[in-house]
Amino acid sequence: MHVTMIVCQDNPEIIWNCFRLANMMLEGMDDVSIFLNGPSVSYEQSDSEQFPLKQLAKIFTLSEGELFA
Repeated sequence: MHVTMIVCQDNPEIIWNCFRLANMMLEGMDDVSIFLNGPSVSYEQSDSEQFPLKQLAKIFTLSEGELFA
């Protein structure tokens, strides 16, 4: 199955959950794309210990997920 997620929020928790779900789906052998739109494009600025967005994004792209912005 191919899934595309569209994120239009700058809330770190929402972006974090999107990457977590996408990474779980990639483990299940699904094809996953994430499209970051508007304020979510600058997700790296919201990276924190509580929401390690850079780490999850790196895992996502290294697992052959497609990230568009």
